[in-house]
Amino acid sequence: MAPSPRHRVVIVGGGFGGLFAARALRGTADVTLVDRTQHHLFQPLLYQVATGMLSEGQITVPLRDVLKRHREVTCLLADVVDVDAARRTVHADRPDGERITLPYDDLVIAAGVQQSYFGHDEFARWAPGMKSISDALTIRQRVFGAFELAETETDPEAQRRRLTFAVVGGGPTGVELAGQLRELATRTLHAEFRHIHPEQARVLLFDGGDAPLASFGPALSARAADTLRDLGVELHLGTRVTGVDEEGLTVRDRAGATVRHPAGTVLWAAGVTAPPIAATLAAATGATTDRAGRIGVGPRLTVPGHPEISVIGDLMDRDGLPGVAEVAMQSGLYVGRRIRRRLQGGGPARPFRYHDLGSAAYLARGRAVVSAGPLHLAGLPGWLVWLFIHIAFLTGYRNRVGAVLTWAVTFTRDARRERTFTTRQISSLHDLYAAPDAPGHRTIAS
Repeated sequence: MAPSPRHRVVIVGGGFGGLFAARALRGTADVTLVDRTQHHLFQPLLYQVATGMLSEGQITVPLRDVLKRHREVTCLLADVVDVDAARRTVHADRPDGERITLPYDDLVIAAGVQQSYFGHDEFARWAPGMKSISDALTIRQRVFGAFELAETETDPEAQRRRLTFAVVGGGPTGVELAGQLRELATRTLHAEFRHIHPEQARVLLFDGGDAPLASFGPALSARAADTLRDLGVELHLGTRVTGVDEEGLTVRDRAGATVRHPAGTVLWAAGVTAPPIAATLAAATGATTDRAGRIGVGPRLTVPGHPEISVIGDLMDRDGLPGVAEVAMQSGLYVGRRIRRRLQGGGPARPFRYHDLGSAAYLARGRAVVSAGPLHLAGLPGWLVWLFIHIAFLTGYRNRVGAVLTWAVTFTRDARRERTFTTRQISSLHDLYAAPDAPGHRTIAS
């Protein structure tokens, strides 16, 4: 008699949610982890790659390496583009254009979210977001390139524009990026140029709210605003961006007044939206979506009417949970354990319950804010807690050691060694492959 086929689980996305789900399923099912990249990314530190503090290798680890001891896990480099809920298959495109089909018994969608320009996708050409390594390297190119271009600029007005950086979004990403731009200009680059004064670089932070880091509470938000102003960041609150182009951006305040701000570099850190796979899944299953396109899930993080399909991390809409790494970790671990429990004959799993461990934002050397339940820290104590949190959650021993050593050099000598860039545009992985006129199609039995 032929042995019974093993349970097949397809996980879409190798971020925190997908990685934790795959680990939790160890030894109980054949797992196929599908991602558009071959690495797991520690996204909270992308801004440090963008500003030359860390290298991309210090916040990434190859998925195959981190899962090499999980012999039942297969990693595939592909982009999932369709879900057939009736036949329980997903269709994915490989980077060379070939389409593959993956059958599943359980499907876990952990595809994350992407940058939102609130209906103005044309802004993306001039205002890159920061969701991937490619984004961070593009920003690094533009930031350090701006100083190089200003050094050889003969027109004073054009030089001032080159040295003006506009950051859109007052959440953790925007605040951290703005703070690092000022610290880069005043500490790292101030003595390296001969014809410009990098410390005179302007950093403008735009947000539609009344204060930066509003989710941290009024006290910490006020401390963050004071720290940013002390660093030299110019806060433009209560504003909405209405236009972005090569010369800068246009904003409208609450009174309806429109102001033009010349800026050589505009960086976008405001808003997220679901990737196309979310709309595809909603159409295939009848699932509800919120305004950002995230999938509504039940108490066990499954799509209503489809207990075999789970949505986790940033892409799930459940009880207003924030799109942070800790939610992805906990939801991924929960779903992996829930499936494992069922396969081992255990009883029904309890509903998912999120344990909020707090939030932290780095502003400058020795200055950060941390909110964790009743604990609210700012300044040096907050910075020390921020260091501990990020060292603990970095994936891989090598990355932890490398980050600590790099931070030690940066914080003691104001040196940022990861500043390599070229004058050519950085392309995405998809651009490296020529898509065939008639892509092939095959099925992979997992």
